[in-house]
Amino acid sequence: MTTQNTPFDPMLTVFMLVKTSPEWLGFPVEKRFALLAEHFTPILRKHAAAVSLRFFDVEFYSARVTDIWMWDAKDHHAYELLVEDLRETAFWDRYFEIVEILSGVENAYAKNYDRPTINA
Repeated sequence: MTTQNTPFDPMLTVFMLVKTSPEWLGFPVEKRFALLAEHFTPILRKHAAAVSLRFFDVEFYSARVTDIWMWDAKDHHAYELLVEDLRETAFWDRYFEIVEILSGVENAYAKNYDRPTINA
């Protein structure tokens, strides 16, 4: 589910805080991966030129959410098209509850003031 090499300079980063459903956790691991391959992976491939995903497990540290899906998008419309496709699947609010969506622009403060970014 993870795309590490983004083939574009993202305009937008979106953090989807999600929580796995009891239905999803009730599937054997093999079925979960089969469902991902059948329904989720084709959407990632369809949008790969304009949207990439990084997947973070956080259930070890949070009771409110179990995962964070970090989407980098070439533009807002590309992200919107991805979400439209995801909403047509059981991964949106059935297998995973979409708890919160946080969008942001990396280093916008520096870009807006034509300043160098602050990095550690």
